Amino acid sequence: MVKGRSGVSAALYDGGSVDPRVEALRASVARLNRELAGHRAELPDRGIAEQELVVLAAETAAGAPENERLRRSLLVIAGALGSVSALGSALTEVRRAIELFGGPPLSND
Repeated sequence: MVKGRSGVSAALYDGGSVDPRVEALRASVARLNRELAGHRAELPDRGIAEQELVVLAAETAAGAPENERLRRSLLVIAGALGSVSALGSALTEVRRAIELFGGPPLSND
């Protein structure tokens, strides 16, 4: 069993009431959403990031999201917010939560 930095297993989830990977993703998406809402500076692509966070939240509400969809959402959000250092920690948390769903690592840090 492989554990991510959050301590949640990166192996396939075998059942139970709540998939801990989904919970980690929900929490990280909620955090980034809160931090983005509190970031008052003008961001040209804020609306794009906010829309994609809504999509990710809906995906987690429906259960285990599709890996390719998660990676696409991360790419859109990172493209919209990637240069905003104040949101970097929350964005990294979302990336790590998405990595729990499998596939090759998205980056080395």
